[in-house]
Amino acid sequence: MNAVTASTNEALAPIAPQNRAFGMRDHASLWFSLGVGLLVMQVGSYLMPALSTPQAVAAIVLGSLIGAGLLGWVAKLGCDSGLASAGLMHAVYGRRFASLPIVLNIVQLLGWGAFELVVMRDATVALARQSGLIEASTGAAGFGLAPFAATLAWGAVVIALISGSMVRLVRQLIARVALPLVVLSLLWLSWQFLSLAQAQGLSSLWNRPGTGGMGVFPALDLVIAMPISWLPLVADYARHGRNGRSALRGTWLGYAIANMWCYSLGVLVALVLPSQDLVTALLLAQGGLIALSLILIDEVDNAYGDAYSGSVSAHSLFPKWGVRRWGIIIAAACTAFALVLPMHSLEPFLLLLSSVFVPLFGVILGRLALGANAQQLLANAQGVHWTPTLIWVAGIGLYHLLPKIVPMAGSALPTLAICFAASYLTRPRSNENR
Repeated sequence: MNAVTASTNEALAPIAPQNRAFGMRDHASLWFSLGVGLLVMQVGSYLMPALSTPQAVAAIVLGSLIGAGLLGWVAKLGCDSGLASAGLMHAVYGRRFASLPIVLNIVQLLGWGAFELVVMRDATVALARQSGLIEASTGAAGFGLAPFAATLAWGAVVIALISGSMVRLVRQLIARVALPLVVLSLLWLSWQFLSLAQAQGLSSLWNRPGTGGMGVFPALDLVIAMPISWLPLVADYARHGRNGRSALRGTWLGYAIANMWCYSLGVLVALVLPSQDLVTALLLAQGGLIALSLILIDEVDNAYGDAYSGSVSAHSLFPKWGVRRWGIIIAAACTAFALVLPMHSLEPFLLLLSSVFVPLFGVILGRLALGANAQQLLANAQGVHWTPTLIWVAGIGLYHLLPKIVPMAGSALPTLAICFAASYLTRPRSNENR
């Protein structure tokens, strides 16, 4: 890619302090909302029955604190520099090479955006069946008129939202409307399933032993996977913050609470209704139809977040088209993929692609998180910065090697720590980041 001046590329230009609107409440509201989702609850249920209940709770709390802390750290980088994720990648890896991780990020976001639409589609069909709007024997997920119409409808909602202002969406719709409703729905579902747990005996459920097959560290990887999947997106929003510390605290607090809550709810559902899939189990709860509907509405911001960040990344590569136009294109592409691709079978591929971003951001944090001037590094970022690039490539290999040589140690945290240390120790003493 030819060097593009900041004046012609919104994604690579730092946002001026006077144009920033987000305070700590905005960061916390956004990331709590993004942290809530049916997919998060579903992944939480995967911890059962392999782990004991105390082990699952420990993995959820520790993994959420670490994962959300990493999100907050990158949010501070984005806020302090005013740069989007694409700008941080350019600053660390060089303008010529940064195109590769940016393209991989766009591919990942297209996949996850389509996957979110599939989750929303399947939940919508289940809700319609439960309420009697469609026959239980029709509209199987992926086939029939009902799933097709639901996919198009949710895709249209995402396209409509991304046509407007991201800042206004966060400050007015998410913080003032969606957040209170989703908190109420989570409180209601938690109460319902805690009541079922009490009826079955809280003590016996808490002391239930694990069946094995998953260690605590691999479980920690599973919990951290969700916040880590947002690492390539967080700076795209945090750059609109007024203060780096408030961006860190708000992002960390908001996402950690949401992640702990949704993972724990998934574990609770798996404990009290082990034979039911998650959506069916939620619908079985008293008032579950309304609560699930509210969570489903909140799920829209996850698909929106994928489309918006994908548009910022695409604009960084092809700045002739604005962020809004790219957002509409990417949201439409996600909708099309959700209609035609077997998304459930693509989940392993998406998780494999996500593993690229653990070492990627380990290197970025090692280079930028301890006092480096990201704007100055971006201004001098030409060609390929070979040292961070090689550390990243080695980190990808390490991520996939660790489960084979130390299967119970997990992959995410060791890879992140090693890439961070290697990047920090090899950082240039000058500000040229070469």
